[in-house]
Amino acid sequence: MTQPPGKMLRFGDVYPGVGFGLVVAAALLWTVPFLWMIVSAFRPPESGAPAMASLVPDYLPTLANFREAWASADFPRYYLNTIVICGGILSVQIVTMSLAAYAFARVKFPGRTVFFYLFLIQLMLVPIVLLVPNLTTIVQLGLYDTLPGVMAPYFATAFGTFLMRQTFRTIPIELEEAAVIDGAQWWHLIRHVYLPLSKPALLAFAIISVTAHWNEFLWPLMVINSPDYRPLTVGLAVFTRGAEGAQAWGVNAAGTFLVIAPLLVCFALFQRRFVNSFMTSGLK
Repeated sequence: MTQPPGKMLRFGDVYPGVGFGLVVAAALLWTVPFLWMIVSAFRPPESGAPAMASLVPDYLPTLANFREAWASADFPRYYLNTIVICGGILSVQIVTMSLAAYAFARVKFPGRTVFFYLFLIQLMLVPIVLLVPNLTTIVQLGLYDTLPGVMAPYFATAFGTFLMRQTFRTIPIELEEAAVIDGAQWWHLIRHVYLPLSKPALLAFAIISVTAHWNEFLWPLMVINSPDYRPLTVGLAVFTRGAEGAQAWGVNAAGTFLVIAPLLVCFALFQRRFVNSFMTSGLK
């Protein structure tokens, strides 16, 4: 195959379709645990352990595993705790990252760039490194074994601040100047100028934040001791270690499906908005 002068030959040009095939193969491999969970969750309990290991749905679907899982664990309370944690974290994050982003994007002060880069160092820290310092701080503040104790370390977000700063910088400064002429203060600018024009970025960040904290396990496990404050992930772990779920694969799969079902439903209903938010938020 001859190569035109000045043009770099790409792998896809030599072997067309190979890249697509590799992506499809990786996607299928990634979906195997998810498919097994669905097949096992709807499989009759009397099928036995060997049948539970099969990916072939050779049975009439039943909800028996879901009924047993729902009756064996306090899923309504787990759902409520998880919603409170995710909603509380996101609400505070929107306030803190919007204020910080406006300061880094529009307010001129000495060392602004240096402070911004120091702030972004948080992105390079592995979360597990901060477990012990965060737990110590939570205990000293008297927030151990409380939902605010789970939420507090995430109230400030380096990624959200970076995302909103980049979004604020794309908004024409003329809009701010016009609002200032009309008597707007800086908090009016954020509330009525910058945030309404940053909805795609806010939605993209909300997706990331809610998904991450909905699936968070290690930090709530360390902070929460009372059964009344357990989120879904910790509640599911306790349930699977108990006598009800230790040997019941189908019940475990049904419980796992109950944990991730809200995220799946939200993605199915708002898939187009999710994709559009990432396409227009700078996460390209």
